[in-house]
Amino acid sequence: MSRVTRRAIIVAAGRGSRLGPETAEIPKCMVKVAGKPILHHQLDALTGAGVDDVVVVRGYRGSLIDGGPHTLRFVENPEWERNNILASLIYASAEMDGGFFFSYSDIVFAPSVATQLAKAAATTQASAALIVDRRWADAYVGRTLHPIPEAELSAVSGAGDTARVTAVGKMVVPSEQAAGEFIGLAWFSQQAADGLRKIWKDALATGGLEAPFGRARALRHAYLSDALNALAESGQHLAPVFIDGQWREIDTGQDLAAAEPIVRGF
Repeated sequence: MSRVTRRAIIVAAGRGSRLGPETAEIPKCMVKVAGKPILHHQLDALTGAGVDDVVVVRGYRGSLIDGGPHTLRFVENPEWERNNILASLIYASAEMDGGFFFSYSDIVFAPSVATQLAKAAATTQASAALIVDRRWADAYVGRTLHPIPEAELSAVSGAGDTARVTAVGKMVVPSEQAAGEFIGLAWFSQQAADGLRKIWKDALATGGLEAPFGRARALRHAYLSDALNALAESGQHLAPVFIDGQWREIDTGQDLAAAEPIVRGF
């Protein structure tokens, strides 16, 4: 992992209101699935892949976030009620030096997925690597509370070492044209980290937090996928790292129930 940092940034500032009573008293990342908090599943997998420095961007009930046996560092997002994932990540911009692994806080992935990403990060010539699930449609069978239009589907051109993600996001790529779903787990090199910071700085200078950005009605409401598309459009190579299942997003109570037996099988 000579060109790869051992740091990860996990964005865990939002409440996760669609989980209802599960997040009435605790943040989404601390909701238990298969016997332990979502975050602890992530930390176990990332640690096994060589990550030993984890920064969590926290907001809603952030003081209740703990790493169990893992040590965490925290960055505060005081505006968590008014912004979205990209703005949350930018609060940790000082932690991006040297590149970083990244994860949404509401996904559980098998340890092998984290290991696969770390191996790709160590060998790819691309500036970033995104985990893309080719069997994404399996998770949407009966998923009425989080349907396909909410999937961050990805378009990929080329193959092998030259394959690149050209577009990603909700309702950005038609399902019949999607190579898979971006699961919210990625690695960014120093080049990509610098690109993310420049994209944010330029957007702020151009229109400010309330101006549209990507597909978001305002920069403050932008998703990571809006920045990923801007990176791709700038010419940076975003490499897909394909998996076939081996993860679940936990966005609703329905998702939580469905994830239990799957996560126990990791």
